[in-house]
Amino acid sequence: MAAQFNGFGEKVLPFLKALNFHQSREWFQENRALFEQDLREPLGDLIDVLSERFGEAGIALRGDRKRSQFRINRDVRFSKDKRPYTDHVSAILSPDGTKMEQGVFFVHVGLERCFAAVAWWQPAPPLLQAMRMAIVEKPKVFRAMVSALKKNGLEIGAEGQLKRAPRGFEAVTEPDLAAAVRNRHFVVRHEIEPGRIHSPALADELFDFVRRARPLLDWGRAIEGRVARS
Repeated sequence: MAAQFNGFGEKVLPFLKALNFHQSREWFQENRALFEQDLREPLGDLIDVLSERFGEAGIALRGDRKRSQFRINRDVRFSKDKRPYTDHVSAILSPDGTKMEQGVFFVHVGLERCFAAVAWWQPAPPLLQAMRMAIVEKPKVFRAMVSALKKNGLEIGAEGQLKRAPRGFEAVTEPDLAAAVRNRHFVVRHEIEPGRIHSPALADELFDFVRRARPLLDWGRAIEGRVARS
């Protein structure tokens, strides 16, 4: 039977707002059933539906309805912020279904914003170096990927971009290439209207976003395939 997503429950954002206010294990346990019904289970359904649709489309992204979700409990061991709970739910789909791979799909439903992203996020140094080299050595391929994204209404973000050229790339002078080699991530994002999270059509919206972001995935995959795994 095909997976089915019916939208997140109507109480998602009120629940997250109340949880953010109380930040209490007692309150969370009292309202756990609502969390499971309106947030966790629908997010699992969304993971199942997208995994199925990505597989049918030949897009190497998949997830597990439980393991692909991030915990709503915060890791406060090394943080000054000791609030025990996040103000959002999120999940990641990757080539092998774990959270450890690169070239991923990420979805975030929260109080401040709802969004999705396709990302090569903080690639390990060998892969990041290979991406930077590919930009410089094969600029036509890189620019074709950027143009394809632009045609699809997407643009690689500059979040976390270095202020100066990384070592070995100081001679890159063409503005678009010089900016690109300063990237520490290669990410495109899609903002989700909060009201859309309650609709089954959200799955279609996110599938379409990943289809439009595929040039970035394919560009990175080609480079990743030439990088030796440590």
